[in-house]
Amino acid sequence: MGSRASTLLRDEELEEIKKETGFSHSQITRLYSRFTSLDKGENGTLSREDFQRIPELAINPLGDRIINAFFSEGEDQVNFRGFMRTLAHFRPIEDNEKSKDVNGPEPLNSRSNKLHFAFRLYDLDKDDKISRDELLQVLRMMVGVNISDEQLGSIADRTIQEADQDGDSAISFTEFVKEPVTQGGYLPDLRCFYIQLNILNSGLGKNFYVDCSVRHPDSSSSSFPQ
Repeated sequence: MGSRASTLLRDEELEEIKKETGFSHSQITRLYSRFTSLDKGENGTLSREDFQRIPELAINPLGDRIINAFFSEGEDQVNFRGFMRTLAHFRPIEDNEKSKDVNGPEPLNSRSNKLHFAFRLYDLDKDDKISRDELLQVLRMMVGVNISDEQLGSIADRTIQEADQDGDSAISFTEFVKEPVTQGGYLPDLRCFYIQLNILNSGLGKNFYVDCSVRHPDSSSSSFPQ
C-alpha cells in the first residue's frame, strides 16, 4: 500500500487554495481529510468511480451531472485543488464580503460564476443553450415517475416559452440569468434547484448542503465545515 505522505497538503498549497477558493484553513483541512478518505487508489486524485461509490450520489437523480462538474473536459481524474475549486462555487455569496479582495479575480462563488455553473448542469452538449430535450432530461431525473411524460412536456414547453426571448425555442445563458416573470409558481426557476450532498460529511455531526443556484430556499440549512 502506498504512503499518503506525498499527497499531504503543504502549507504554501493550503494558503494558495484558501486564497483561490475563500475556504478557511480549518474547512480546507477537514475537506482534505474527506478527500483522502474517498481516494481509494491513494494517488492524490479522485476518479468518477470514487464519486460513484458514494451512496448519496448513487441515489441522487442528478448524481452523474454533479460528478461530471468536478472534471475538466477530457479528464478522468481530479486532484484536491480541482476538487476545491468546484466546491467553491457552492459557498454562499455573502461569504465574499468576509474575504473581499478588490484587486483579485472574481470569486468562484460570485453570482456570475454560480449561474454559469448551474447553466452547465443543464447544457449537456455544451452548445451554450438549453434545449427542450435537455430540460426534459433534468425534469425527469428530478421528479421520476411522479409526473406523466405529457405533464413534463407541458412544463418544459411553458418554461422555454417563458424564458425564450429570441424565438429559437431554447434558453441561452442570457435568458437563463433573467428573473422569471411567472407569478403562479408552476414553472420551475431553473437556477434554483438545490442538491443535498453528504459526500463531505466528515464526522462533523451535520450534513453538507450544496447550493448551485444564486438563491437558496433556506439559507439557514446550508453549511460548510467550520
